[in-house]
Amino acid sequence: MTPVLISDTGLAAEIAGLINRVYAEAEKGIWQEGSARTTPEEVAELIATGQIAVLKSDDRIVGSVRVHEIEDGVGEFGMLVAAPEERGTGIGRDLVSFAENWGRERGYAEMQLELLVPQGWAHPVKEFLRGWYTRIGYQVVRKDSLEDAYPFLVPRLACPCDFLVFRKDLDPSK
Repeated sequence: MTPVLISDTGLAAEIAGLINRVYAEAEKGIWQEGSARTTPEEVAELIATGQIAVLKSDDRIVGSVRVHEIEDGVGEFGMLVAAPEERGTGIGRDLVSFAENWGRERGYAEMQLELLVPQGWAHPVKEFLRGWYTRIGYQVVRKDSLEDAYPFLVPRLACPCDFLVFRKDLDPSK
């Protein structure tokens, strides 16, 4: 299975459903009940601009990732999800590898990701992800305030949060 960028906006509802299902579990306790990570409309927009890659198994989407340029020479990935029933099969690793290769193909020097973390307590999924990202070469370069960067999200939070910004050098010689 190889991730591929898609152009079929007709898949937006299925992808948004997967993203929301995964994030509802992975970010339990961080968001107010009933908060969704994305909408089919947002995903359709991202697909139309070439920012969504998916991984399929037997014609079923089992993972997806958003990729885009955030500044000159720096790419970012986000909305990384693997279907819960497929965890541990390498889907996340394959999607991150896809994102990094996507960045290298465009000549980007670095890849970035953001990880939302609650203030004052350790969320088990977020701690797992922090360790995993570190093991695959990402380093925390800063901690930002959600209130400053994404004020429109704050009313939906169930607890105060910050986000960690990770970066990885994409130069294979380093």
